[in-house]
Amino acid sequence: MDSVKQELLYDPRNPELRKDPYPFYKRLQETDPVYLTPFGYWVVSGYEETAALLRDPRLTSEFHRDAKWAEHRGGWESPVVSDTRKWMLMLDGSAHRRIRGLVNPVFSARAILRMRPRIVEILHKILDDMGSGKDIDLISALALPVPVTVICGLVGLPVEDRDQCRQWTEAIGHVVDPALSEQTQQAMNTALVEFRAYIAEHLALRRKDPQDDILSRLLAAEVDGEKLSDDEIIANVLLLFNAGHETTVNLIGNGMLALLRHPDQLRALRENPGLLDEGIDEFVRFDAPVQLVARIATDDIDVGGKTIPAGAKLMLLLGAANRDARRYEEADRLRLDRPDIKPLAFGGGPHYCIGAMLGRMEGQLVFSELVNRYSDISLTGEDLVWRPHVNFRGLSELRLDLLP
Repeated sequence: MDSVKQELLYDPRNPELRKDPYPFYKRLQETDPVYLTPFGYWVVSGYEETAALLRDPRLTSEFHRDAKWAEHRGGWESPVVSDTRKWMLMLDGSAHRRIRGLVNPVFSARAILRMRPRIVEILHKILDDMGSGKDIDLISALALPVPVTVICGLVGLPVEDRDQCRQWTEAIGHVVDPALSEQTQQAMNTALVEFRAYIAEHLALRRKDPQDDILSRLLAAEVDGEKLSDDEIIANVLLLFNAGHETTVNLIGNGMLALLRHPDQLRALRENPGLLDEGIDEFVRFDAPVQLVARIATDDIDVGGKTIPAGAKLMLLLGAANRDARRYEEADRLRLDRPDIKPLAFGGGPHYCIGAMLGRMEGQLVFSELVNRYSDISLTGEDLVWRPHVNFRGLSELRLDLLP
């Protein structure tokens, strides 16, 4: 009986989690915010506990070292596992610092500001193509093309290849899902091989003819006389697509749905566009594009009155922590003027999202343009379909009436 109750508290395979995970999160927080599942892994849902663990050096991100994790993705020598062994997201300590230190300048505040005119140009073109009217799918018309067009341009890949890059990215995006079908595993490995070969071709071109793009900068990047290998560049460009594309797609779709379900906040944004300066963090707090991250304990850790033993696997539920009523008043309500917003959707500690500033800028520009261009934005219905990812949360489509 106890095991049945425990399984109902949190099961990532439950399709109801895709539709609305927040009632499950609330029950977890009220019942057991540091919860040992019947499956053997720990689920942490409280804000303070999650924030502390994100910064705890006794947790590792190197899941590729776990034999079972690797097996479920095709084995140690599979394309996916071989590649993720070079992702800075899945490295710790000096290995992580080395790659991050070489990539950081590409995403500095100064570099992001230089990108702004190009991002505005891309956004205006996509919005002009989308136009106005009834029953427009905001996901396919805007949320999908904006970030992939931006990242293609920034990396130095032809924009006309953006749809193919997006398809590869979506297949690879399942890499950190807790449960994978054999079909998903195969599709992921196939996509990774094809995407790697494609990036390798363009990397060779940039070596002969450098441009003002990320590929060229990563080729030239050097710290203490050390450079990234081609394999490391390709692997981390793949990571940038997965981290920078999926999250922004979901930020746009989830944020617009939240505004439409909180019409007072949409009116407030129309009256005061400056709310977006801080309000973009409220969007990611309210319905996080990334719902969880996984870690492995390398030592015993005391948290929330429990001891998580060395070797234990953890899921840190960022989406739950962002709605923790102990941290935020009216946590289940969107408030663009909310004070002291510190969402965990971009992670924390050494692995804080390297592209967070870029994602915020893209979100601010998109929502600003939408409220400026359309005087009437409304849902065509409430029959929503959520994408099948566990770690990412986003809509498959969001059909709207968009009237000037």
